[in-house]
Amino acid sequence: MRDIAFKDITIVFEKEELGLEAPILLEGLPGVGNVGKLAAEHLVSEVKAEKFASIFSKYFPPQVMVEENGIARLVSNELFFHKKTGAEKHDLIVLVGDYQGLTPEGQFLLSGAMIELARRYNVSKVITLGGFGVGHMVEEPRVLGAASDLKTVEELREIGVTFTRGEPGSGIVGASGLLLAFAQLSGIPGACLMGETSGYFVDPASARALLRKLQAILGATIDLSKLDEKASQIDKITSKLRELEQVEEKASSEDLRYIG
Repeated sequence: MRDIAFKDITIVFEKEELGLEAPILLEGLPGVGNVGKLAAEHLVSEVKAEKFASIFSKYFPPQVMVEENGIARLVSNELFFHKKTGAEKHDLIVLVGDYQGLTPEGQFLLSGAMIELARRYNVSKVITLGGFGVGHMVEEPRVLGAASDLKTVEELREIGVTFTRGEPGSGIVGASGLLLAFAQLSGIPGACLMGETSGYFVDPASARALLRKLQAILGATIDLSKLDEKASQIDKITSKLRELEQVEEKASSEDLRYIG
């Protein structure tokens, strides 16, 4: 498979023949609370997935990223693969990256290109990862779901994924929603897993909740200790925010006494 050029999108391969058997495609791009991105990148690191392609497009921001060693690189999305070992149930292709498409057209074209690639690698299921912003602090993040078919809904319910009428009420915006929809149109089963998050900051606790569900789906053992450390640091910040919220609520209620 040579480098593939879609409309204004180029996929450059470092490795073409992956030897995968009906892999699952996982997407974790930046979004609300960066929940999906954090979960997918942690998974890539823990299973030691191997990069096999980079995606470049005019629909990404016109900028370069500067690495820790001072080297600049063009912004991109990246594709990794992992062959199942031990008790793991599925081979994996994982999509991560710096940005999603900046425009509606870019979102549609990038998602379409990714599903075309999924077809070429005989992907058996697409699972997208994201955050479900609720606008307030969350003690124990739920994982909400949307799926392409009732069979997948029931499978996810069995592992504790929440399906509630009206959540998310405004639908799923961006790559997480479009990849699920395009997979469905292509006859590929799919699901979107959304970790509940305040949306105020990067949320490792919500990412951790997603990864626990992925462990059940994939049969993989994922060390979550690094996320636990990050979550602990965020907890210290959120506890201070909660204190501020309580102070503001108290001040507001006292102000109301002078009305009437």
